[in-house]
Amino acid sequence: MSEPVQVLIKKLPGNEDIPLPTQMSELASGFDLFAAVKETVTLKPGERKLIPAGFSLAMPARLEAQIRPRSGLALKKGITCLNSPGTVDADYRGEVGVILINHGEESFDINRGDRIAQMVFQYVPAVRLEEADDLPDSLRGSGGFGHTGV
Repeated sequence: MSEPVQVLIKKLPGNEDIPLPTQMSELASGFDLFAAVKETVTLKPGERKLIPAGFSLAMPARLEAQIRPRSGLALKKGITCLNSPGTVDADYRGEVGVILINHGEESFDINRGDRIAQMVFQYVPAVRLEEADDLPDSLRGSGGFGHTGV
């Protein structure tokens, strides 16, 4: 196994009571994020809101933090991240936030300190796009959505 990558994290003022992102088990790939709302936020069915997480990050180049739904909230309550996965770029220094949407049938309350999403770190390769007049053939070709069946 390789050495852990250092990511700097800063609690933002007024969020001293909010836990830092936490791996909930030894082999968890994601770090749970906690709501840093000042007061309870209610998400009505079909409604979306930006929920602050109370911290900012400094990551090395070629690393991103992906913000993903918590499976339990998605299954049991219909609560998910609207832009999933959301991306936190290595050069972003603002507060991390989570865009939550309620796909459920009932209103859902988000309280200060509730676990709302998870954050997974991924490497991003350096990519150089090169314009071409033609592309090499492949077995799939231009087959798009559902080209192999439903």
